[in-house]
Amino acid sequence: MLTLSAIKADVGGIGGHTQPSSGMMDAARQRLEEARDDGLLIDFDLTHTGDDLCLLMTHRHGSGAAQVHDFAWSVFEDATSIAQGEGLYGAGQDLLADAPSGNVRGAGPGAAEITFDETDPDRTAEPFLVFTADKCGPGAFNFPFWTVFTSPLYCAGLMLPKMRKGFKFVVVDMEHAGADRVIELNAPEEHVELAVLLRDENRFGVKEIWSRNFPGQQVASTSTDRLHTIAGEYKGKDDPVAIVRSQNIFPAPEELVSPFTTAHYVAGDARGSHHMPLMPVSINSAVAGPYCLPIVACVAYSLNEEGKLSERVDIFGNQVWDNTRRKAQEKAEEIRKQGFVGPAMLPVQELEYSAFRTSLAELEDRFRVVKGSTEAERAQKEKEPAPASD
Repeated sequence: MLTLSAIKADVGGIGGHTQPSSGMMDAARQRLEEARDDGLLIDFDLTHTGDDLCLLMTHRHGSGAAQVHDFAWSVFEDATSIAQGEGLYGAGQDLLADAPSGNVRGAGPGAAEITFDETDPDRTAEPFLVFTADKCGPGAFNFPFWTVFTSPLYCAGLMLPKMRKGFKFVVVDMEHAGADRVIELNAPEEHVELAVLLRDENRFGVKEIWSRNFPGQQVASTSTDRLHTIAGEYKGKDDPVAIVRSQNIFPAPEELVSPFTTAHYVAGDARGSHHMPLMPVSINSAVAGPYCLPIVACVAYSLNEEGKLSERVDIFGNQVWDNTRRKAQEKAEEIRKQGFVGPAMLPVQELEYSAFRTSLAELEDRFRVVKGSTEAERAQKEKEPAPASD
């Protein structure tokens, strides 16, 4: 059995939440090379999206393996030390515990993992995509994943025999602290019920997707931890990562990325405070735009039976995505013209873990109840006899 592990964290950025430094990247790459040479890992790739480091690792230890997760944590600690020495912003921001208990989930970093049988005859080759997003929450993948895995309008492959039975979605309640609170829904039969949940991207997220034609074949895994649920206060957006296997019994890469042409609105922005369009960008891009648009990168790989990775293909780096990037910028400018008013800004419950709640509480204390201002009070006033005249 082979395992793909993509573990991602924000542990420091240059001049703000822009990108990690070359020193941080070099330190992480050196640790990954040592782990490969020592046999912990079979292969790896190191990338960043905005200020988030992403460790893509192949190994045979299974999903959630303590030795792999502990190793990833130690890499982020080393990168944090570099960030601190260089005076970078947000050094160690996503490391919310002194040390993870054998698994980084619940400790700050996001993790997406899939374990599969590399000798299965249903998979004669193993292509897959890794999506990495910055300045947004795990629900950012709700729209594209629902669209691709339930709608032939975006994925014609759903009409083919190998995908006709559809897919099973595992949806997690991201506001539930502690053990995962999940529900399993089958598409296409329950695609509307699935939509009822996934419309609320701040609470419900797609955790896993499985083939129904080929039981036991997992197609997608997404990090779904909410930092504010873990820490009890606002600690930045959650910046999710997802692994999606592709081709043959699964949607093709072209189908998987097609919904991203929408540049759909997600919860995000510089302070995690507004609804903003998700912009597809090249891998290893810095966050440098006005308003701090949420960004997503997509990298394609192939994997051989030994667990060795091919060279990567930068999907969103292609010029065909230039029009979507322009669309995202235009959508961002339009909604930000509303400033803080109405749907431009996130609901209060999404801001309650930040200092915004302190500002609101200070104003709450200044409210006063005006006597005689209700309908009942005015009616009672009209019934009272007029004062006697002299």
